[in-house]
Amino acid sequence: MSATAPLVTTRSPVILHQPPGRWGEPSMSPFCMKLECWLRMSGIAFEIQPPNMRKAPKGKMPYVTLPDGTLLGDSQLVIEHLSRTHGVDLDAHLDAQQRATARVVRRTIEEGTYFTGIYARWIDHAGWAHTRTAMATLLPRPLSLLLPLIRRNVVKTVHAQGTGRHTPEDIYTMARADWDAIATLLGEGPYFFGEKASSIDAVLYGFEEAALAHPGALAPKLHLERTPSLVAHRDRMRAFFPPDRFRARAAS
Repeated sequence: MSATAPLVTTRSPVILHQPPGRWGEPSMSPFCMKLECWLRMSGIAFEIQPPNMRKAPKGKMPYVTLPDGTLLGDSQLVIEHLSRTHGVDLDAHLDAQQRATARVVRRTIEEGTYFTGIYARWIDHAGWAHTRTAMATLLPRPLSLLLPLIRRNVVKTVHAQGTGRHTPEDIYTMARADWDAIATLLGEGPYFFGEKASSIDAVLYGFEEAALAHPGALAPKLHLERTPSLVAHRDRMRAFFPPDRFRARAAS
């Protein structure tokens, strides 16, 4: 199946609020890239606008403004709401076991693997050197001065979640094991469940892109680069986007 989105609906567009990318990726957030990818796959009309964190319903990104003005947060809740209200089911071709597998894989990536990536980008000094520069260009100057405080809060969050309690070696061993398991399930693709893309491909894309785009020589990135099936999947999913979404916006 070619990466061609369905025809766009004629409804008023959904407004997707998310930060931009910095290293040639659509956004610095894997959850934002997941949702943007899903929207492009679904054919639902949408526009991208900067976020206002004071209005973010759950205090995080991404969030959307629906055509009636309602604000809705959390990438997965947005996907489930839009699927119901627009009659879109990217997983219609999956059987019950495949849907269950997709849910378990998504939860693994979003609730486990994600935190190894946060550790790499925000806590590992090799990652933070680049993340700090990128965030300083993204945030207005008064907020950019608070980056050390923001980083300390990230450290506390990752520690409270559990990942930050481990040694760097253990964290990266977990990350590699997660990606190896995902690669095994993906097989030769072209998509997670064969010839037709589904919503789990949007999830996987967001986290592949986040790991591969970061300019630091980080363990998760280096491992993905040595896993051809994951790099090929990332490249294949990029076909759902217009080329200008992969233009680098700042050097670090």
